[in-house]
Order: sequence, then C-alpha cells, then structure tokens
Amino acid sequence: MLLSRVADNLYWGARYLERAEDTARLVRSYTELVIDLPTSALSTWEPLLAVAGSSDAFQQQHADAPVGELPIVRHLVADQHHPGSITSSVAFARENLRTTREIIPREAWQTVNDLSLYVGSNAASGVERRSRARFLGHLIGECQQLDGVLTTVMNRDDAYELWRLGQSIERADMTTRVVGVRAAALLAAEQQVGADGSMTDIHDDVQWMGLLRSVSALQMYQRATRGPIDGRAAVRFLLLDPMFPRSVASCATRIREALGRLPRSKRTLPVVDELERVLQASAAVGEDGASLDRAMEDVQVALAAVNDVVHEAFVRSSV
Repeated sequence: MLLSRVADNLYWGARYLERAEDTARLVRSYTELVIDLPTSALSTWEPLLAVAGSSDAFQQQHADAPVGELPIVRHLVADQHHPGSITSSVAFARENLRTTREIIPREAWQTVNDLSLYVGSNAASGVERRSRARFLGHLIGECQQLDGVLTTVMNRDDAYELWRLGQSIERADMTTRVVGVRAAALLAAEQQVGADGSMTDIHDDVQWMGLLRSVSALQMYQRATRGPIDGRAAVRFLLLDPMFPRSVASCATRIREALGRLPRSKRTLPVVDELERVLQASAAVGEDGASLDRAMEDVQVALAAVNDVVHEAFVRSSV
C-alpha cells in the first residue's frame, strides 16, 4: 500500500522530469530549425512560449523587455522564478523524489540527484547558443538513463504504474501542444498559400522536419511513411500512430494500462474512454489549422480531466 503522499510525489516527480526533457527537446529542435532556415523564413522565437504554455508568464515577467532568442530561451531553460522552466522542473522533481528513495531504485535516485546538480551548476550554458546543444543533450541523456533504470530494475507495482501514469500524461500534453501550436500554424499558412494560387513555400519541409524533431519523431515518421513529409500525415502520426511511443494515442494506451493495474480502475478508466473519444474526433479536422488548434484544446481538457481523477483517486486517499 502506498501512502497518498508517496503516490503524489511519484506521479509529479515523473511529470516534472518529463516536462524538463520535453522542453529540452523543444528548445533544441527549434534552435536547429533557426539555423537551417534563412532569417527571412523564421524571425520569431515566440512559438516556443506558446508550445510550452509560458506566454502569459513571460509577458508578466518581461513586459518592458524586447522579445528575442536569449530572453525566451532563458525563460524556458534557466529562469528559477518560472515554474515551467527546465531548472524549476528538475528542482521540483528532485524534491518530490527525495522522499521516495525507499521506493524507487537507488540508481534512479542517484541519476535524479546528479541531474539536479548538473542543471543547478550549468543552466546558464543552456541559454547561449554555442553551448546550448551540449547542455540540452546532456539533460535528455540523463532522463533517458533514468527511464532505462526504471524500466530494467523497478518492480512492476503500484509505484511503477504511478510513474508511468505521470510520464504518459505529461508526454501526451506536450505532443498536443506541439500539434496545436506549430502544426496548426503550418497548416494555416499552407492553406493561405494555396488560396493565393501560389506555390507552397520551399521551406515548409524543413519546418515540418523541425516540428517532428521537437518530439523526436522524424526518423520514426519516415520509417512509417517512407515518402516525402506531408503535413496532414505528420499530424495523424503524432496523434494516432499506436506504434510511436510519443503519439497521443500511444500515451493514452499506456495511461489505460497503468490505471487498469492500479486500484479503483472502475472509477478512473471512464476518463480514458473520453480522452480516446476526443482524440479520435480530432482526426476528422482535416487541413484547417484553426480547427486543429481547437481540437487540441479539447484533448488537453480531456487530459486535465484524467489528471483530476488521478488526484482524486490516489492523492486524497492511499493507493
């Protein structure tokens, strides 16, 4: 039996670490995209804030400051006052998992602790472009090492299922943000270009590649489709492909499996039914960028409902 405090700490420890890793992938891929494209094709870093859900927080903290690469990257990577930054997420994860050291494998705690020390000492290097890739790559590698430790040596008990649950909800949330902001904007731009009777922008393929890289999906998408990148096919892949572990459908499957193995599944599984219903409905949106954005908001509402049910079932009472 897990105490509600332990269940909460495991769940949120997983969410915070997944958030840090996903933000690192997002910043790294956008930096690579900016380097690949000419200045005239991509002139703003604000989409990073929108995907991370940090636009309002950034505006409150930097109302009078110019919006540019370094302020935005600093906000997402190293700002200790922003709760969604990589630095804050890793710190929150360490604090949550510090009290679960008797539950998670010793190697897992050592990895989390080492990662916290590294981020605390080197976060500033993640802001400057010349050292950004090294910092973000190290963080992603440490998160992958932690995932490997938990996958290979942790008992498949309630603690493990709560970890998978938190990780999968956070991962699905990030994928829907990437689709709802960046994919929707690209589809809307393509639709406008088509309405004007002109040819598709020659840089669209590069932008779609950058979008897929932001969730480490490019290579798997190419394996699955074996053809040129198509925006609508990329959206379907990120939302519905059951084989790709970062697709929303795959995350929903893992959420269902975790909740099915945890107590009170009769109370919790109906919200997964609703999540999958909303996700399937989003597949009918087509090429309309604005409709896709609204559909992703609906999926995020369904994910928030899953989070609320998890809190009600496992935090307010012991597992």
